[in-house]
Amino acid sequence: MCPTVTADTYPWLTAGRLGLVIVRTRPNWWPVALLAGGSLLLSGCAEFDDRAASQTYAPAPTLTPEAGPAPELPEIGGTPGGPSAPKGAPSTKVQPPQGCTDFDKAVVETCLDTVAAVAALPGEGDNPAALAGERRSGRILRVAANTDPAQIAKVDVDATGDGGLTGLALSPSYAEDQLVFAYVTTATDNRVVRIANGQAPKPVLTGIPRGATGNRGAILPDGKGALLVATGDAGNPAEAAGDASLAGKVLRIDTAGKPAPGNPSAGSAVFASGLHAPGGLCKSADGSRLWVTDRDDNRDLLHRIQPGASLSIPAWTWPAKPGVAGCVDAGAQLWVAAAAAGNMQNLPITPEGTVGGKPQETMNGKNGTSYGKLSALSPIDQRYAFAGTVNKDGGKPVSSDDRVVIIALQPSQGGGGKD
Repeated sequence: MCPTVTADTYPWLTAGRLGLVIVRTRPNWWPVALLAGGSLLLSGCAEFDDRAASQTYAPAPTLTPEAGPAPELPEIGGTPGGPSAPKGAPSTKVQPPQGCTDFDKAVVETCLDTVAAVAALPGEGDNPAALAGERRSGRILRVAANTDPAQIAKVDVDATGDGGLTGLALSPSYAEDQLVFAYVTTATDNRVVRIANGQAPKPVLTGIPRGATGNRGAILPDGKGALLVATGDAGNPAEAAGDASLAGKVLRIDTAGKPAPGNPSAGSAVFASGLHAPGGLCKSADGSRLWVTDRDDNRDLLHRIQPGASLSIPAWTWPAKPGVAGCVDAGAQLWVAAAAAGNMQNLPITPEGTVGGKPQETMNGKNGTSYGKLSALSPIDQRYAFAGTVNKDGGKPVSSDDRVVIIALQPSQGGGGKD
């Protein structure tokens, strides 16, 4: 059993402070960055056998909050500007990377290229693993600490503008079928593809409009046996509002790319409409809250998704446009990666599921360790998440970029009133 870390156990660990959590994995110890405080006809749907070909595998265990990874937390380092660490606690200072060697043990993988998508894998115990997708190359790799990355697939992509491989999700029935889904841009469209072990990627849903911009998308299992797919407006905002286009929507499909049962309009994959350049989809642990981040010409936005709704009234907006990307609903807090600003935006969530105050900026180098331009996020459980960086895409990469890191989610102090 793993010890429980509380403010009573460690009085210097209080809401709103950051430090490094030292987590024991096999075979080494590594610190984890701790954060502060109408109907529509589908085009290109495909039907095929949803099983991986000619392979033997054991079903993967289901990852639940009760049975998730349980890294031990033996020591807490000092927090920037906070009380000193106890005698003998490790230093929070980390030597700069040298080539592809990164001395920050929260870093799982290094020297990748624009990690715009990550998906945590279930059942990995105290050494969690993930799939990492490179936006420009279309490579999908399995990554874990102290393990060489293993390429499981490569998808042909067109990464001009903001396109490429921008979303990854495990099948809703991954324990049985071992399937992975990706959102990608090709020379002719945006689409969802299916990846099975030992097979070439196969298209599931094609014909999503593409343009010079507005090609980013995200994908997420909804917890009810279907996949949610957030699509961009292909540079034409009118596409998002119209009911005759797959662009600018949250779609809900089954694993064959057809409209999922229970959608607002039978025979239509549209679950909600009004997106422009979505960056991330996330949900609460019980599936009662669904969120999508977005960017338009004037501001960045966070929407709570309601079935059949037009995404016209956001839950929060950022006029400063920090470049919102992936998100994680950790219960009392919603973590939103801000790629352009190079930080994390932490929004307090009320028991009613609304944003309760101004976001707090963390992982900016002053309030927590900075990894530069964070993009993709995928929760391991309610306490930890994988994050991918895209510093090679207009940022200031260090020698070990781009990277996959593990972050620890910790409630932070609430901010001020609404903007």
